[in-house]
Amino acid sequence: IAAGVLIMASPIMLLATLAIRRTSPGPIFFRQPRAGRNRIPFLMYKFRTMYAGANDDKELFRKFNALPTGPCFKMKNDPRVTRVGRWLRRSSIDELPQLLNVLLGDMALVGPRPLPLDEVRAETPEQRLRFSVKPGLTCLWQVSGRTDIPYEEWLALDVWYVLNRSLSLDLQIL
Repeated sequence: IAAGVLIMASPIMLLATLAIRRTSPGPIFFRQPRAGRNRIPFLMYKFRTMYAGANDDKELFRKFNALPTGPCFKMKNDPRVTRVGRWLRRSSIDELPQLLNVLLGDMALVGPRPLPLDEVRAETPEQRLRFSVKPGLTCLWQVSGRTDIPYEEWLALDVWYVLNRSLSLDLQIL
């Protein structure tokens, strides 16, 4: 499925590549170590949606975190996001390179979203449970509201998914 979608999405990915290249200096892809199954790190790929080096400025913006109660950093109207990056994020086109991660076996199409290594928490059974399966390109949290959902509910959705996952649930989420 991932290979087929990658082939079908290649014209869109080419347009995204050209738009990033023409409007923002820096690499086309953003690569970041993420926590996979059993918290084993892997390199996740996305189209770059922020100015080059923006991840180095993350701590400067920590006080604007839309999810202040959890370990995750999400920011609405992030000033580090480029004009093209906003469009790529809104349409989720920035996630298409993760199909390569699916092909490489690091990710599944559906599963808890992979966290950056500095956001991994595994102190509670619930937090540990989310790492018992491969992370996914999409998940229940993502299709239920993204940053409008507080971290505790996000974690609960991930736990519910892990405990109830099935092919029919994956198809519904997709």
